[in-house]
Amino acid sequence: MFDLGHARSFVAVAEEMHFGRAAAKLNLTQSPLSRQIQMLEQSLGVTLLDRTTRTVRLTPAGRTFLAEAYRVLGAAESATRITRRAARGESGVIRLSFTAASAYRTLPRVVAHVRAMLPEVDLVLAEMVSDEQILALEENRTDLAILRPAPILQDSRSSIATAPLVSERLLLAVPRSHRLANGTAPTLQDLDGEAFVTWSPKGGRYFIDLLDRLFETGGVAPRIVQRVNQVHAMLALVGAGIGIALVPASTRGNSMADIRLRPIALPAMARPELLLAWRRDNSNPCLVSVRTIALETVEV
Repeated sequence: MFDLGHARSFVAVAEEMHFGRAAAKLNLTQSPLSRQIQMLEQSLGVTLLDRTTRTVRLTPAGRTFLAEAYRVLGAAESATRITRRAARGESGVIRLSFTAASAYRTLPRVVAHVRAMLPEVDLVLAEMVSDEQILALEENRTDLAILRPAPILQDSRSSIATAPLVSERLLLAVPRSHRLANGTAPTLQDLDGEAFVTWSPKGGRYFIDLLDRLFETGGVAPRIVQRVNQVHAMLALVGAGIGIALVPASTRGNSMADIRLRPIALPAMARPELLLAWRRDNSNPCLVSVRTIALETVEV
């Protein structure tokens, strides 16, 4: 069996058709080069070169082997290049999970930045609610997660590390026919007693806790009429006139003819956050590169 060194030596001789010039090209003397070609021919069991004291010519077997030698050397160079890029985190696969709300603004920005900066990294995307993403991280089914804060993520003993990605304001979603759809900017007190669409515990515990604190602090009590898992379902119910809702500002990208999204004066604590999360022991070489680029898309 020949090695890559033998293949390179043969290619040099075939290109130069002269042992002396080929040896100089390889920084060898002529005798070691001749021995390498002899060893290659013995390994293959064929004659690759017809040589005389004055000429060197390829045999039919030599012409065939030259094409294969180019292919093998090209593949070896490509494998080396790809492996080095992977080791530097410049190529490979990252499994990226995300919440539905992040898909309006944050996720597209992250994906666009990663594709522009790391074109050889493939992103495998999966939509999940935050609790599902935490479980996926714990079970090593995702590499990087865009999710909402949760108490378990604040535990220093957790296997999951986080960094802030987005902090955004809340907007008031109202049907266009609603009394709060026009006029002066609504306030928190305007929500008292209003029919209100909010999150279900399954998909939105973070928002339930945030809004409960907000309403308690403001001394208001909206009338909960529906609970849903995803913000697009919430907006659909608002558009149908079921009630009003407080939604992340990023949902402005989901325009609906029957809805108005209005700024509302709220305390600073009413700014929902998105985090970037990953396992501390994740050894994927791409993770640091993708994470760094993702964090460059931070919105405040």
